[in-house]
Amino acid sequence: MRWALPDRVFFACGACHILAYAFLERCGGLSARAFWIKPHAGHTGNHIFAAFGAQAFDYHGFSDQERLLKHYWTRARRQYPHWDATLHELPADVLISEQKSREYEGLWLREPNQFASDALVRARTFLNRFPAASFTQASGSSLR
Repeated sequence: MRWALPDRVFFACGACHILAYAFLERCGGLSARAFWIKPHAGHTGNHIFAAFGAQAFDYHGFSDQERLLKHYWTRARRQYPHWDATLHELPADVLISEQKSREYEGLWLREPNQFASDALVRARTFLNRFPAASFTQASGSSLR
């Protein structure tokens, strides 16, 4: 059952969009936006993260956006050498609406209440692990 996974795994494997939404909700004043890494046809590996300026946030925590993207592409290409994807900005409301997400070819997101419990509550709790100051001036990287 996906809900029983540790938080980082849960938000890496199927609920990244919920975490991105919670981040936008908390940090809207930073001009934060959501981005979808959409794999090219025939490939898997969707991912959604939040970004503001040159900084990004996903299940890793805060990182430089370029570093996050390089990390993602490198890991995908280790397993699939010809893997590639495009980056698409998504409106926040798409992240929590199955119906709205299906308006984007190749995207089909679960709503927070379509998990065993409300995934948005879990995402908000996950964000509480990061000091409040991190949300106004993110630095460093949690990528491994």
